[in-house]
Amino acid sequence: MRLLKSLFLLGAAALVSAASAADDADEDITRENTYFNGKKVPPILELTPLNWKTEVKKSKFLMVKHFSPWCIHCQDFAPTYQTLYEFYYTSTPEGKKDVDFESFYDFRFAEINCVAYNDLCSEHGVKSWPTTILYEDGEPAVTFKGVKNMAVLSGAVEDALEKVKPKTRPATLELPEPGDKSSPEPKASGVPKAVESSKTGNTDTKQKELVKDTEPVKKEKAKEAAIEHEKEKEKAKGTATAPATDANASSDAKKPYVPPFFQPPVIKAATPTTTPNPKGRSVPLSAEAFQYQVTTSQEPWLIKFYAPWCHHCQAMAPNWEQLAKEMEGRLNIGEVNCDRESRLCKDVGVRGYPTIIFFKGGEHVEYEGLRALGDFIQYAEKAIDLSGGVQDVDFDSFKALEEKEDVIFLYLYDHATTSEDFLALERLPLSLIGRAKLVKTRDPRLYERYKVTTWPRMLVSREGRPTYYTPLGPREMRDTRMVLNWMRSVWLPLVPELTASNAREIMDGKIVVLGILNRNNQDSYLSAIREMKSAAHEWMDKQIQLFQLERQELRDAKQLRIEEAEDRGDQRALRNAKNIRINMDRADRKEVTFAWVDGAFWQRWIRTTYGIDVKDGERVIINDEDARRYWDQTSTGNAIVPSRTSILETLNKVTANPPKLKPKLTIGVIEKFFFDIKTTFRDHPYLSMGCVLGIAFGCLSWLRGSRRRRGGHFRLEEGVAGIKESKGPTLFGSGTNGTKAD
Repeated sequence: MRLLKSLFLLGAAALVSAASAADDADEDITRENTYFNGKKVPPILELTPLNWKTEVKKSKFLMVKHFSPWCIHCQDFAPTYQTLYEFYYTSTPEGKKDVDFESFYDFRFAEINCVAYNDLCSEHGVKSWPTTILYEDGEPAVTFKGVKNMAVLSGAVEDALEKVKPKTRPATLELPEPGDKSSPEPKASGVPKAVESSKTGNTDTKQKELVKDTEPVKKEKAKEAAIEHEKEKEKAKGTATAPATDANASSDAKKPYVPPFFQPPVIKAATPTTTPNPKGRSVPLSAEAFQYQVTTSQEPWLIKFYAPWCHHCQAMAPNWEQLAKEMEGRLNIGEVNCDRESRLCKDVGVRGYPTIIFFKGGEHVEYEGLRALGDFIQYAEKAIDLSGGVQDVDFDSFKALEEKEDVIFLYLYDHATTSEDFLALERLPLSLIGRAKLVKTRDPRLYERYKVTTWPRMLVSREGRPTYYTPLGPREMRDTRMVLNWMRSVWLPLVPELTASNAREIMDGKIVVLGILNRNNQDSYLSAIREMKSAAHEWMDKQIQLFQLERQELRDAKQLRIEEAEDRGDQRALRNAKNIRINMDRADRKEVTFAWVDGAFWQRWIRTTYGIDVKDGERVIINDEDARRYWDQTSTGNAIVPSRTSILETLNKVTANPPKLKPKLTIGVIEKFFFDIKTTFRDHPYLSMGCVLGIAFGCLSWLRGSRRRRGGHFRLEEGVAGIKESKGPTLFGSGTNGTKAD
């Protein structure tokens, strides 16, 4: 019995020690530690709806940054807030050493991602980003909207620290610059360039330039800390990818979910058995050769279907021959004469000449781009890349890929993903050639970055901004047609360039914020693109907020009906209230997209359609192609320019129902009249047909009445006169003199 008690006590002690070790460890493979003044600084606290109520009670003061990862201003503010946190976390009160800042002052720093947790930010009254709020005992004490410098934020922090521990703060502070890794030292010659605490009248003015000179000893410490940090980073990376061999490894550090190690099923990519295009020429293919070399093989082919009499085919021939030379040893290039092989061209689905199709085994996809040599080569390069299968990436390689690609589809999977899932995934790359990159991952750091908790999952990253494929069932994830339909809706970049090949895809059915830019002026061009991307991010964030707010209002209305039915005890009304479906179908609202066009290259079209010349300066128009109308002025009558403020203020008024700004037309008045009739018939066919029939019936009735009035077959006056002049007998007599007949 004593032995059992001893074993029980030893086990309990082991569990307590393991738990304490896990609590003390601050390693995180998804969020790295930083170093300031040679001291390790853990990642800043990330607040979520799950931990908010708990964390806000753990300290008297909590400074929280509310931000959006895609907001340009938030990105500019991030180094300031991070350095402020590192500076205070590693600071100590005057006269006290080895004292933990957070526990001594009961003060902590945190942040909330308002895109991921919009409801939580809305509860705090946050309507713009970045917004920094200092909470005291869970209640907002000080609020800073927008980007603030470190001196302003430090003033609020110093007030709180002085309130908790009076007379423990210095009269002046040497604040670091954003991004610094050590505290500045005052110059030896005189008064330091410092920021006084709020006790001496701190205001919202810009801090003077701080002195960055540090002692050689601190420099050496920072260097050693950086070397140690790199070692720990490599160690953490290895821990994320290698299998856990120790059963107690989880007690070494706090880690997010790491799936069990497994070897994913090998999906053999069909590789060519021979060297493709060994002679660097376009191979003429007959029906028999096509079946043997293309259809039944697994070699990729780019094939031109043409007719010898076609002028477009003749004009494209030199570029096609040059493409074959460029692709020597890399990609097979072929051609089919449709006059000779008409049956083959019909089976493939050729509808015009020339038609270019990429084949890979039994699958194929038609090329729809421009036909210059550079366009052909670019498409062929991407075809070679994607025909090798879906590449597996980790956190670092995906980050590097984001710097090169505008649009990346990411497939996240774990050990439960089946071979059937991978086979369905391998059918997708062919349709993405020339459009976007498709990769897959099982890196837990990417799980954490995109908040993924169910697998497999697919998303698209455009300019680092994720958009998720919402269906999660196995059948929907394997439905290639459904996935491709979703991909087509999101495979354009956030702000794509408008070209002849994608104009219909961008303009049709949407309200387009179109920047008319001059690529030749690089400075203004890059600035305009940056402003348009910022406006696009902010508009999309706003739409997410409005969507969530509308959904919450519908949920609240449903809950009120349920509570009212419960209070009345009306079971029928209760069932009806519970059966109400929250319908968030936004099909009746036009999607807003952003794009830009080279005003110098498309100068004639832009001038004749919109009356704008890029020589007068870069402009922005808001175009509604379906209604043949556009807006080119703000509410004040000024031209819309590539500015986030100018674009968003005008866009809000344009998308109102009805629009608050008067549009201009891209067609004439008479043409617009017939266009409206055509649009009405297309959008409301039954109502339009009823109106036409009603008008036709009315016209027919009017014609009949008019014919009668002009003297038709029968006139009422003549009938009455005939009756009066009748000499025949009546009911009471037979003569006109009233005498009774014999």
